[in-house]
Amino acid sequence: MDADMKESIYGALENVIDPELGIDIVNLGLVYEVDLSEEGLCVVTMTLTSMGCPLGPVIVDQIRTALFELPEISEVTVDIVWNPPWNKDNMSRYAKIALGIR
Repeated sequence: MDADMKESIYGALENVIDPELGIDIVNLGLVYEVDLSEEGLCVVTMTLTSMGCPLGPVIVDQIRTALFELPEISEVTVDIVWNPPWNKDNMSRYAKIALGIR
């Protein structure tokens, strides 16, 4: 996968907003890795802010919707992992400012 395609995928994922925090999943640091096969299978490896997050399925649906906007993607798999665990240090400067975290 070339850098432009990776940037396009991350750009699409920035449209997926965590419903609890109101910030996109990329700036929250929830997306650990993206990969795209030659056949058009996009695999997103990510975590959630908490293990009991009831909105996980909503976020996965939003990811699928956002990525299917890209013509190169024909299938989406979202792998939710708990290791490494998410913490506020994963967030971008933008997300920290928006949430008032120093």
